Amino acid sequence: ERLDQYSAETLRNESPTNTQRDVSSERNLDFSTVTQGQQFGSYHHLGSTDHKRALTGPQPDSMDKNIKVTLDNRDLWGKFHSLGTEMIITKTGRRMFPTLKVTLEGLDPHAKYILLVDIVPVDDCRYKYHNAEWVVTGKAEPHMPGRLYIHPDSPASGGHWMKQPVTFHKLKLTNNNLDQNGHIILNSMHKYQSRLHVVQANDIFTMRWNTFNTYSFEQTTFIAVTAYQNEQITQLKIDHNPFAKGFRDNGLGRKDHRLPLKRPPDGDVDQHK
Repeated sequence: ERLDQYSAETLRNESPTNTQRDVSSERNLDFSTVTQGQQFGSYHHLGSTDHKRALTGPQPDSMDKNIKVTLDNRDLWGKFHSLGTEMIITKTGRRMFPTLKVTLEGLDPHAKYILLVDIVPVDDCRYKYHNAEWVVTGKAEPHMPGRLYIHPDSPASGGHWMKQPVTFHKLKLTNNNLDQNGHIILNSMHKYQSRLHVVQANDIFTMRWNTFNTYSFEQTTFIAVTAYQNEQITQLKIDHNPFAKGFRDNGLGRKDHRLPLKRPPDGDVDQHK
């Protein structure tokens, strides 16, 4: 399905109910080629004065205060965050690990909601891993128009979303600027923040008229890489990713990180290169 293109200016000016300043001021939403379970849309990357708001989310007076969102796997994310989370990006697209998994409360059980995720730059810096730590090495590369991922169950009732944790395990990251598969395009060695948007709407066509309630968790910040830089991150992925069983002990009491990971049917698992 396709939608006409709508900019954030259109969303902000034509929608009297859209008071979500955090979203409208930081993203240029482009509702083109919208399909369920796919990434879509675009936003302008955050400027240096705006990046902190990507971590704190919307202003309290602009949110539906009844809605509560909890990062369900926050303990796992916390382990990675303490070391500096890295996410592999590839030309063909790679799923995130840890995945985004959230629990929602306070939704109207009978109303329909659409859940979306976008990934925004945290700052305007480029990084490198040096002497066992991430350091700023220069100014960020120009950011490609961003995309949003709509959960394939959308739209669904509030009761549906609240009955169990919601995962975004099919979301994929790529460094292919010419990607035609709807994956989220990121730059390697740049820092990003995942954000969840909850929109009460009957379908994606009417979504633009409604308020975007935005939630973010600092634990989900990460640096995009084409190969893991921190060996401790590699080990955490091996220990916790169920598809990382291909990293076998080489008989010398060490993991051989050169071995390929055992992949699920669609090959979506992080691999150390």
